[in-house]
Amino acid sequence: MKITAIAALAFAVAAPFAASAQTAPGTTASYKPPRTASGQPDIGGYWSNATLTPMQRDSKLGDRLAYTPAEAKALEVDEAHQVDVGNKRTDPNAPVNAPNGLELKPSFLAAGGDVGGYNRGWLDPGHTVMRVGGQPRTSLLTTKDGHVPPRKTVAASTDGYYSGGGEGSRDPLGSYDNPENRPLSERCIMFGGNVGPPMLPNGFYNNDYNIVQTKDAVAIQVEMVHDTRIVRLNSKHRADDVRPWFGDSIGWWDGDTLVVETNHIPQKQAFQGAWKDLTITERFTRTAKDRLRYSFTVSAPTSWEQPWGGEYEFAPLQGIVYEYACNEGNYALPGILAGARAAEHEHAGAAAKSAGPGAGS
Repeated sequence: MKITAIAALAFAVAAPFAASAQTAPGTTASYKPPRTASGQPDIGGYWSNATLTPMQRDSKLGDRLAYTPAEAKALEVDEAHQVDVGNKRTDPNAPVNAPNGLELKPSFLAAGGDVGGYNRGWLDPGHTVMRVGGQPRTSLLTTKDGHVPPRKTVAASTDGYYSGGGEGSRDPLGSYDNPENRPLSERCIMFGGNVGPPMLPNGFYNNDYNIVQTKDAVAIQVEMVHDTRIVRLNSKHRADDVRPWFGDSIGWWDGDTLVVETNHIPQKQAFQGAWKDLTITERFTRTAKDRLRYSFTVSAPTSWEQPWGGEYEFAPLQGIVYEYACNEGNYALPGILAGARAAEHEHAGAAAKSAGPGAGS
């Protein structure tokens, strides 16, 4: 987990098919990014995409792509208040469920005592509305209503990296048969929303990245579970059907923009239910000294009629990415599986009792 707090970040979204017509403060259309030793535009360094702006728009906002300045300011003032309340000293004698400021944010309150459900000092969801070209966005997606488009009715959905069943599933105990049945995040393999593609903030913490460039590759290190995605430059996609974690990413420079195309995404890393014919195209453009514009386009012909996507801008991380320790897989997973075995024993005992003496003889 990073040690330095992010004071502010603007996260924004614009249409993936056309460049934003607006320009961020301090940015000009003629901005030329610095170059690496190999002559590439320099997009490297430590960046963050933490933001108050959600991936999908609040339905009450309809087709509004942006907030008014007054609305954006009100959201940021309210967030600052939540931080102040959440950072107050904790009374060591307070009961377990005593108010601690987390009740002010619905997503934190819903987490209860799970990850995200403890003191605000451990959390860093972002303190500002995401801005693209200076425009405060209402969602990261740039579809008309700011939502994921409806899927084709014939398209089969796959759960993806958070799937793992549970008490509400058709076979609640079957999903606990072995570690491979549990979600990737629970096994500390990856938090797919952060590593992507597409790369999206998680609304809680550790939304930080380190981008390293060479003339032949770009490495994107993600703070969550310290995953690293390698983008091969001027290469070709693999020809087999092997599907590595994060998919198969190749990239090329289009002027000052790095274009990254990823396919071969594994089923467990399905995005919005699509994986087999899923292709995600990302674009990274340095638009100012302190801004890195990121856009993504999602294409899966068996799932959606048309490609769709979103856009935002990374801001500099005021610090570096530290090692991330994921203890869920070290401690919680054995307990989860042991609990399932105990539940099976109880179910078997109850079944035998209800069957009565001599059952099965």
